[in-house]
Amino acid sequence: MNVLESFSLKGKVALLTGGAGQYGRQIAEALSEAGAELYLASRNLAALEEVAEALRRDGGNVSALQLDLASEVSIDKVMAKIIARSGRLDILVNNAVTRSATNGWNQPLAKFDESLHVNASAMFYLTRLAAEEMKQRQSGSIINIGSYMGLLGPNPTNYEGTDMMTNPSPIYFFEKGGMVNFTRFAASVLGKDQIRVNCIHPGGLRNPSHAPEFIKNYGKNTMLGRLANNTDLKGIVVFLASDASLYLTGTNIPIDGGYSAK
Repeated sequence: MNVLESFSLKGKVALLTGGAGQYGRQIAEALSEAGAELYLASRNLAALEEVAEALRRDGGNVSALQLDLASEVSIDKVMAKIIARSGRLDILVNNAVTRSATNGWNQPLAKFDESLHVNASAMFYLTRLAAEEMKQRQSGSIINIGSYMGLLGPNPTNYEGTDMMTNPSPIYFFEKGGMVNFTRFAASVLGKDQIRVNCIHPGGLRNPSHAPEFIKNYGKNTMLGRLANNTDLKGIVVFLASDASLYLTGTNIPIDGGYSAK
């Protein structure tokens, strides 16, 4: 196969949880632009429909589905709809998260349980269901969206001169850190079926709400001197989803401008 052709996702069916947020939008663009038949799934169906419609105007084959990751029944329904419509699933991107317990760690136990139910238990369940479909063709790619905060603790110097990160919560660090080894676990278990499992760890995605001091501080802590933009994840997602990475599994790849390597 020609090397550029190996990056194509034509003929592949992909499920992306989320899709309307900062990470989700560029991941959705990447999968659609590479030719995948794409399903976006989250609770906010209206927001997903806007993204899907924009991608369809650009020639994409994109559908939006309502998914509540807190509900096992909802997860089952989404998987059943995809198989009924498309007959297969080749790519799963575990991107959606709930931010239900991020206000420090002085919270009721139930709040942490709520977060873990969606961000951990539901991911385990959905990944298993996707893998069962992929096994039938002895091929597939699962991409977990982690965070540099799953690799490192918080760096107070990023927030000097701002009112950001005044009350950090352990749950996000715990969940994203757990994703590191879940990726290795799933890759080991599913490798015999030629299903690849990898995780990318984005860091420092710039958004309009960022204080100038944070942008300056964070940029200094990267090797490239800047925060991530709204296209920096697209290339790695297509690479991991495509046949260009057929011999790559169990990896955790920081996409953070060198932040975690310093």
